[in-house]
This record gives sequence, C-alpha cells and structure tokens, in this order.
Amino acid sequence: MLDTKTHAWQEAGLARKLSDRQARRARIEAAVLLPLLGLVIAGYLLRDRVDGAETPIRLGAAALVLVFGALFARALGRALGPRMFRRLDPGAAGTLAFVVKLVLVLVAVFTALRLGGVDPRAFIPVAAAATILLGLAAQQTLGNLIAGVVILSAQPFRVGDRIRLQGGPLAGEVEGVVSSLGLLHTVLASGEDSILVPNRAVMDVAIIPLREPAGVDLRARLRRGVTPVDVHDLLVATIETPMRNEPRVLLEEIDDDELVVRIQATPQDASHGAILASEVLRAVAPETQRVQHTSN
Repeated sequence: MLDTKTHAWQEAGLARKLSDRQARRARIEAAVLLPLLGLVIAGYLLRDRVDGAETPIRLGAAALVLVFGALFARALGRALGPRMFRRLDPGAAGTLAFVVKLVLVLVAVFTALRLGGVDPRAFIPVAAAATILLGLAAQQTLGNLIAGVVILSAQPFRVGDRIRLQGGPLAGEVEGVVSSLGLLHTVLASGEDSILVPNRAVMDVAIIPLREPAGVDLRARLRRGVTPVDVHDLLVATIETPMRNEPRVLLEEIDDDELVVRIQATPQDASHGAILASEVLRAVAPETQRVQHTSN
C-alpha cells in the first residue's frame, strides 16, 4: 500500500515504460543491430572488390540500412525508456523518446539514399517523385507520420495527461491517459487496456483535456500497531464516494509509539471533494483520538 512515483505511473498507464525486462530485451536488440549496420556499411565500402556487383550491392546495402536503422531506432527508444521516465517528467520523457526515434529513422533514410547512389544535387526532384509515389501507395502511413510531427510540435497534450477525443472519424469518443506518442499512433491507457489512436484521427477530432479533480491529502498520526494496510482497508470499507483509484497510504514517520502516515484520495467528480474529505476524516478520527488520549 506504500505509494511511489512508479506506482502513480502504473495507475496512469505508464508501467510499460518502466519495464526493466523490456529495456533489457531492447538493449540486446540494439547491441545486435548496431554491428549488423556496421557489417552492411563495411560490405558497401568493399563493393569494388566484386566485379559486376556494384549495383546489387548498393541496392542491397540501402535496403538493409533502412530496415536495420528503423529497427535500431525502435530498440534504442525502448532501451532508454525506463531511464528517461525515472529521471524526467513523463511528458518530457515521452517527447524526447519520440524525437530520438524520429531522428534515427530520418538518419537511416538519408543514409540509405546515399548508399543507393542518389546524387545530392538531384535529391530534390527524386524526393518529390518518391513523395508522390509513396503518397499514393501509403497515404495513411505518411499521413499518420506527418500528423505525429504536428502533434509533437503543437503539443495539444503531453504524456501523462488525461484527455477525451471526441467526434470526427472516431464516431464517438475515446478517453484515457496519454501513455505514448508514437510515430504512427497515440497510445491512451484506459485501466489495464491500451488504446491505439491513429495520429491522423487525433488531428481530426476535438481534444478535451480532463483535469484531475482536487483530492484529499491528509497527514495523520496513528498509534503504533496500526499498519498502512490496516488504514487502507479501513478507508476502502468506509468511503462511499466514488474515487478515481483506491486511496493511497504513505508511511512518513515512526515516532516512539506512533505512526505518521499520509493519506491521499481523489474523487471521480470534482464536486465531491468535500464529501470525500469528510469520509476520510470520519474513518481515521477514532485512531487519532486514541493517540491524543494516550499522550495526555
């Protein structure tokens, strides 16, 4: 029942960002992909030693750099996730992870073009032609990618914000906590579920920020022998006001025969804050009164 920053992020749907197991797997993937990229580039540099195979080597190297580069960007973003989310604000960490993956993907694309023999002086017309062809073949993917860049720059919301998306192509509404800003999707956490919303759809709907209602933050001095679990169970059994999550009980201090705990609870409806505060006080009052009588 002891509350931590990690516990709060788990309730906000950010636990997967803090998974050490996932980070270790991503580090292994990055450690394998980086040498593979080096081998591809080394093979490209030695292409002159194979007669009549320069063009196939160029095209193969360009394709492999593009694929391995995109996979390396994804693996590196996942590997750095836990460290960034533990050291930075969730919004800053999510944005930084998005930028890192986007930059690495762009580097992979430009490197693949150079390996493929695209002349920088002819890059603009080639890029225009490629954009037209890719735009016709992958309108949804490119649209989501561009919309992701717009969301990143405009920042209508940040990782950790609770929002509601309403109207447009959603044909209704979607509500949750923003847990990830991806290249193609925005991920909302709703309880134990993850909702992937295409970035294009996010741009076409109304974004309604849902502010967290003011909660109860109470510091109580209890008699020794009462544990944070006892206080938590007492609150759960006593409180009738609907809450966003179960009440949190933090152990702050042990003073002689007494315990000092901090109790936090947030109502679902902001107008029920006073009622919730009264119920919390009513639940812990008997224990605090015992302390007063003992000290006297």
